[in-house]
Amino acid sequence: MESFDPVILARIQFAANISFHILFPTISIAMGWVLLYFKTRFNRSGDEAWMDAYGFWVKIFALTFALGVVTGITMSFQFGTNWPGYMQHVGNVAGPLLAYEVLTAFFLEATFLGIMLFGRSRVSNRVHTLATFLVAFGTTVSAFWIIALNSWMQTPAGVEVIAGKVHVQSWLGVIFNPSMPYRLSHMLLASGLTVAFLVAGVSAYRWLRGDRAASVRAALKTGVTLAAVLIPLQILVGDAHGLNTFHHQPAKLAAIEGVWHTERGAPLLLFALPDEATQSNRFEVGIPKLASLIITHQPDGEIRGLNEFAGAHPPVAKVFWSFRVMVAVGVAMLLASWLAAWQLRRRGEPAPWLSRVLVAMTFSGWVATLAGWFVTEIGRQPWLVTGILRTADAASSVGGGMILSTLLMYLALYVVLLVSYVSVVFYLAKKAGTPAAANLEGVSA
Repeated sequence: MESFDPVILARIQFAANISFHILFPTISIAMGWVLLYFKTRFNRSGDEAWMDAYGFWVKIFALTFALGVVTGITMSFQFGTNWPGYMQHVGNVAGPLLAYEVLTAFFLEATFLGIMLFGRSRVSNRVHTLATFLVAFGTTVSAFWIIALNSWMQTPAGVEVIAGKVHVQSWLGVIFNPSMPYRLSHMLLASGLTVAFLVAGVSAYRWLRGDRAASVRAALKTGVTLAAVLIPLQILVGDAHGLNTFHHQPAKLAAIEGVWHTERGAPLLLFALPDEATQSNRFEVGIPKLASLIITHQPDGEIRGLNEFAGAHPPVAKVFWSFRVMVAVGVAMLLASWLAAWQLRRRGEPAPWLSRVLVAMTFSGWVATLAGWFVTEIGRQPWLVTGILRTADAASSVGGGMILSTLLMYLALYVVLLVSYVSVVFYLAKKAGTPAAANLEGVSA
């Protein structure tokens, strides 16, 4: 049965692992900088509200960081168990970049996280602030190395292939490959938006429960303002990233747009059901020439079709719809953040209905990030490293039954951990609003 194909099952297992893992670095990357912002505002103003906000959100940061580390370790094992050919062929590139990321994560982030959590009363305020900065900086540097490797897999550069193995000719070429600046910017902004809506959503939840503490108001305004500022930037970066994909990964771009045959003046498809059997789209709803205008900046610009990449293009429907989910969530983020920012400026507080919208969108950043990640990773298929290593050539010889059993165990564990994480976040929010918690915060401050 095709469903028990070891390569397909190994891909699903790794996809499940990396999808679950990426949820937590997406939060921790930007959350470190939000914590630094809270701490800096406290240092400048002396207002304890900022330190109360810091104290609440650093707990969520610690929980997020711990789950990110655990799931990252599990993922690293799968390189050996499911994809031994990966390191055999491209280990000269992947090995050093992964090592730099691990060193950053464990020797910089983990070390100073302890000072952030337990050191405020044991070290000077300056050292505590420095520790917060180093943790935030460490999470970003870790992301830099991972994105550098992933981007290189998408658009490899700076290497030479000798006897089937990749050898580095230029580390600058490897690290700063053609898609790296766009992918890194896109990911950092996605992290910022994820955290912005997490902070806004949880703060709105506390607000609806009657917790009107100054720290809640400060966090709510911070989350909404951050989201309102970042979403237009993400749209601009996304456009630039699309142009980069057009030039360097035309098969992925064709799948995103659902273009089966090379054409000029391609429409922007709002809805379609791609059919690989007939190499066509069913039930198309599109805007004439808009895809060409957006991608090539010319209404009659040419977009290469999937027919030019026979046997070497990604699954079309998955990429097509993942991209549209990402865009739809982005539009919702734009509307919600700008409306909330307007209400906070005019009324000083969000309307109850808008607060409920923000609560509903607490984890919307995760949805957009996963959809974008699916576009990135599925859109690279059938290549593991574009033009160098096919996915099937890197797979292990482990039987499909074994992979399926471990996949089911992974999925069961991930569901439990994800539900637990979300439950704990809202439990902490509920607990923070109780009189006992407020009194405790006052004593500790």
